[in-house]
Amino acid sequence: MKDLRILFMGTPDFAVTILDKIIAENYNVVGAVTAVDKPAGRGQKLRASAVKQAALKHNLEVLQPTNLKSDDFQADLERLNPNLIIVVAFRMLPKKVWDFPELGTFNLHASLLPQYRGAAPINWAIINGEEKTGVTTFFIDEKIDTGAIIDRKEIDINPKENAGSLHDKLMHLGADLVANTLESIAKDEVKTITQDQNDNLKTAYKLNNENTKIDWQQPSKTIFNLIRGLSPYPVAWTYFNNGEKQLRCKVYSADYSIEKHELPIGNIAVEEKKLKVATSDGFIFIEEIQLPGKRKLATKDLLNGFSLEENAKML
Repeated sequence: MKDLRILFMGTPDFAVTILDKIIAENYNVVGAVTAVDKPAGRGQKLRASAVKQAALKHNLEVLQPTNLKSDDFQADLERLNPNLIIVVAFRMLPKKVWDFPELGTFNLHASLLPQYRGAAPINWAIINGEEKTGVTTFFIDEKIDTGAIIDRKEIDINPKENAGSLHDKLMHLGADLVANTLESIAKDEVKTITQDQNDNLKTAYKLNNENTKIDWQQPSKTIFNLIRGLSPYPVAWTYFNNGEKQLRCKVYSADYSIEKHELPIGNIAVEEKKLKVATSDGFIFIEEIQLPGKRKLATKDLLNGFSLEENAKML
């Protein structure tokens, strides 16, 4: 067995579960690298990342470099002298960093690579209506998410699952995969697979204002998948015309039906205390919505004190 000296890099809660797992498995973690503290909340007080908070609980040294190419960070690498780096939900590393450890640098990615390389693999798997996804460990190279695959684990996507529940499943699946990968590296049993390079690969594009907006011209199932694929974050949004007011709303959850109708697309009615929106091939039933400046509400609660005007419409 090889003696591993691990430097862990990550920022959000997803990465914390993996860090906790490798420490529980008694691997030697020599430090954690994470994002700088950022202002958060109404008071805009500086808040440490989830990984920093977890690392301090484990009495790990925490590094928060603003420049990964700096001489100061290189000196820290040389001082800590890791022979393996693990990256989970961090930023792109320069070659002088990922090439530093003797045993390499591997990343945990929340998809079955080579599919869904990029920033938002969990969201896009659901948005695109996939039935399966998973997690992959791979050695980092010069490009994003293209390195040699070490191992993968697959999981089914529930037909009504949202990004939040899938995130949590993949987080725990990923922790197990990282533990398996570490065992393989320690035993010198890794057999990597080169990733396919073809035109049929789907990309996990960064989510933005444009690709999170609901297009009511799309089929009902496509809209349904977008809503659940963006919930609970960053959340699908739409314009809601109600009389003279145009409101920008967030839609957290919905259901759908496929049926013929003669209503204009976007037309809104109330049915069983849900907002029923006409689409090209049926209806979307909005279950949770957030109006501007308000908190998220179940539609049935919203309708208790909300007047829906005639010809109300989603745009």
